[in-house]
Amino acid sequence: MNSFGTLYRLSIFGESHGPAVGITVDGCPAGINLSADDFSSDIERRKGGIQKGTTPRTEADIPVFLSGVFNGKTTGAPLTIIFENSNTRSSDYEKQKDIPRPGHADFVASQKFGGYEDYRGGGHFSGRLTVCLVAAGVIAKKLLSVYGEINCQATLIEAGAEKDIEAGLQKAIDAKDSIGGIVECRVNGLPIGLGEPFFNSLESLISHAVFAIPAIRGIEFGTGFAAASMFGSDHNDALEDKSGKTRTNHAGGVVGGLTNGNELVFRVAVKPTSSTPKEQHSLNIETGKMEDFSVKGRHDLCIALRVPVVLEAVTACVLADMLLQSQSIKRIV
Repeated sequence: MNSFGTLYRLSIFGESHGPAVGITVDGCPAGINLSADDFSSDIERRKGGIQKGTTPRTEADIPVFLSGVFNGKTTGAPLTIIFENSNTRSSDYEKQKDIPRPGHADFVASQKFGGYEDYRGGGHFSGRLTVCLVAAGVIAKKLLSVYGEINCQATLIEAGAEKDIEAGLQKAIDAKDSIGGIVECRVNGLPIGLGEPFFNSLESLISHAVFAIPAIRGIEFGTGFAAASMFGSDHNDALEDKSGKTRTNHAGGVVGGLTNGNELVFRVAVKPTSSTPKEQHSLNIETGKMEDFSVKGRHDLCIALRVPVVLEAVTACVLADMLLQSQSIKRIV
């Protein structure tokens, strides 16, 4: 559904062209310093219209606290934040509603919800809602700092099959098409033992959260798929000392579903933006005929450019939830 998490629990709501999008964080501890300024840096990193290759649609994205914050501190009550939608052009979608956009949720959403869904800009399926995930991540990062010097950093390492990001973007511009990319996330400072095998292993929960980000097509931890072509003796990470430090990190910081104290490393594959300026051929559901069309509206040339901060956010949310659960277990014991 639209909720995720155990103790640090998220509930997301809103549509791309509705009045606002928002998120409720339930389980956020009381007493954490929190103001709109805390969100500025990460919100700016997610915005379109700033980086080359991103959508020209820009929103102020100033967080509005509806509950859970009083006198600059979290209260312990459910924390609800909204971001108003003020820069929409819904007419772009009215013209193309008869032709479900390939790669988008238009057709399946219409089938599931009987045509009652808000189709403008992708509605509830839109990447617009990732601003809410970023907001939850800002709070989660604050929680991580309470547990130690935990640093979570994601970086775009490849765009359009090019290590040189500018070259990848130019490839898309020349082709008048869109491209995908690969984003790598690294987390340092994690304690040993986070994760709950079997079904709530660290990889399971991070993967679950990661696939809530629109456009994610795959994920791999450590050496990932390359491990399939290695010998076991080469892939194994030998312990060097009692702190858990290993000579190599092919496992990406996770063994048996639990953090092992080494750097957590994983990568995600981001598909090319589905809304491409290139002419396509697809079904007009009103006429029942195939026809040529082009997608109107304002879209990203490479949505992967805006994924790093969102990836950091969902990762921080999962880790914050795990740390809260770990502390609860310790208190019980």
